[in-house]
Amino acid sequence: MKRIFILFFFALSFSAFGQHQDKVDFIKATVSVEPVPLNKQIIGSVLYEFDVLQDVDSVFLDAKRMTFKTVQINGKKVNHVNDSSTIAVFKKFKKGKSYKLKLDYSCTPKQTAYFLGWDDTINGNEQIWTQGQGKYTSHWLPSFDDMEEKVEFDLSIKSSNSYVVIANGKLINKTKQKDDLIIWNFDMLNPMSSYLLAFVVGNYNKHEIISNSGITIENYFYPKDSLRVEPTYRYTKEIFDFLENEIGVAYPWQNYKQIPVSDFLYSGMENTSATIFSDQFMIDSTAYVDKNYFNVNAHELAHQWFGDLVTEKSGEHHWLQEGFATYYAYLAAQHIFGDDYFFWKLFNTAKALQKISDDGGGQALTDPKASSATFYEKGAWALVMLKEEIGAEAFKKGIGAYLNKYKYDNVTIAYFIKEMEMASGQKLDAYRAKWIEATQFPSEDVKTYLMTYNASLKLFYDAEKMSNEALNNVLKNENQPIGFKKAILSKYQASSPTVVLTKSIKNSNLEVRQKALELLDKIPHDLRTDVEKLLSDKSYVTQEAALYKLWSSFPEKRKAYLDQTKHIEGLPNKNIKLLWLTLAILTEGYESLKTKEYFQELSGYTSPEYSFEIRQSAFFYLKDTFGFNRLALSNLVKATSHHSWQFKKVARSILDNLIKDKEYESRLIVLSKELKSEETRYLKSKLKE
Repeated sequence: MKRIFILFFFALSFSAFGQHQDKVDFIKATVSVEPVPLNKQIIGSVLYEFDVLQDVDSVFLDAKRMTFKTVQINGKKVNHVNDSSTIAVFKKFKKGKSYKLKLDYSCTPKQTAYFLGWDDTINGNEQIWTQGQGKYTSHWLPSFDDMEEKVEFDLSIKSSNSYVVIANGKLINKTKQKDDLIIWNFDMLNPMSSYLLAFVVGNYNKHEIISNSGITIENYFYPKDSLRVEPTYRYTKEIFDFLENEIGVAYPWQNYKQIPVSDFLYSGMENTSATIFSDQFMIDSTAYVDKNYFNVNAHELAHQWFGDLVTEKSGEHHWLQEGFATYYAYLAAQHIFGDDYFFWKLFNTAKALQKISDDGGGQALTDPKASSATFYEKGAWALVMLKEEIGAEAFKKGIGAYLNKYKYDNVTIAYFIKEMEMASGQKLDAYRAKWIEATQFPSEDVKTYLMTYNASLKLFYDAEKMSNEALNNVLKNENQPIGFKKAILSKYQASSPTVVLTKSIKNSNLEVRQKALELLDKIPHDLRTDVEKLLSDKSYVTQEAALYKLWSSFPEKRKAYLDQTKHIEGLPNKNIKLLWLTLAILTEGYESLKTKEYFQELSGYTSPEYSFEIRQSAFFYLKDTFGFNRLALSNLVKATSHHSWQFKKVARSILDNLIKDKEYESRLIVLSKELKSEETRYLKSKLKE
């Protein structure tokens, strides 16, 4: 009994104070995982090899709600305690010795590993994917929530031969098993933080390209999306080759893979050698101007150096990952699209940051709770201004020294600044105080920089209020960059006369036409014909805006507009299709016999078989117009437990408002008794209030 109490005491100690273990060094992990999708379960085994740096009587790993079948050190059973958050293993570990820890386990992850499409009737949409950052890999693998424990992970994933498996590292081989199962064996050569561990199971094809340095780049896609491969992955090789050259350090992993998944939590995630991204970026050529993968592509690739090769020690140093990835993605855009694109992008981010700062929301880059705008955009600006201060040559030299010195290790801001000081021969105390530690955004420094390096920005800042003639001349000048023209239209939005917007609607550049249409509240009769041409413009966002504004402005032509756009889906979120259905239902006398069918179709887009972006738009249209039938209301309740916190938050907000209505409250009470308990947990909590 006394021994059990001691073990329990140590377990509590590890649970409360579990941080980086500086007395042991975990070197390698050989991982075998078998997902059981119908049960949303993981059955796994891991063999950790570790060295002991100082005598210690226990080691621990993070392990969320796991059941352990085997716990062995060097092949022998060992005392251990599993408290649903960690597993602590007790033994007299001797300095200078190496040990092997074997764990056989099973778990049903509540987060981090996601099983989609296994409980519907749609064939081919089944997926399993993981997201470690912010969610913790320890929900599906006993591992390390702390980023400072870097390990070489070799993964083996067992799956049905109907699916493709992608994971970190290089695929060494596939081993056939009985019952149509295959084990996919992946090898990593270098260590990484366990939050960057990832795998995907699904129905994929792939397109391979080779970088100038010989690295294989595997771009995955759904079989139905073969025509979307080129626009989605456009410029991938150019981005890769540019970043290797610009950073000055060779790509640090064996290969690179990009995998789209459904209902992903973020735009993309830079898992080591395997970026997972939202399939909403799988687009056709028309969608490219509205929403494309370029920036996510470049950003996540840059993370392979800044975040994966060198990893922050803690949240106070998060700038070293997000600010750097944002900065290098912007440089890639400059390389592909030119200087004007780059500087006007910086102008727009500076404008947003200045507003945040002026409103009292400025944050230091050292604040672990800073916003994305701070870490990403202010972080990128901090690097722009550092390069300006010390010069391009010293900047690149310092980046190379920093990455090479701390490769496969963890870093702090102080480490980085020291390398840049050594490379430049300059003290950077003033720079650090202004750009890293201060909360105020240095807008005057930014303005001076932009005016110095870009003529159109200097003209923009220097310009007094423009006459109509001058405004027209700017907008039709083919030599002026698009960013300048859009900024001018926005700047003079309130005073821009219809004649200026009319000419802009006819502009040869799509983005100028789109901006002018955005600024028009109502379309005048003499502009109708020109706007009607935009229903077939090479932009789904423009088509959507044109349809809605024409439909609103000219009731007598609604039928014609609906007929013309009837078969357009739009972006992956079906922006035009959902708008069309709503307008078709609202249009009196339009295909009256199909009104009920259109309402059922709109309601059907709230179903879990569709992406949460589509579902969210459908919920909004129903909320603002027709209300919810039983199907849509049921799907809304289910959405309140969705794994995407953004979508879940929206669904809960809509439900909160509906439940205030007595009729909806009665209907929801009925649903609370009919749906599964895990689907109605939030609803029942609100009904009790």
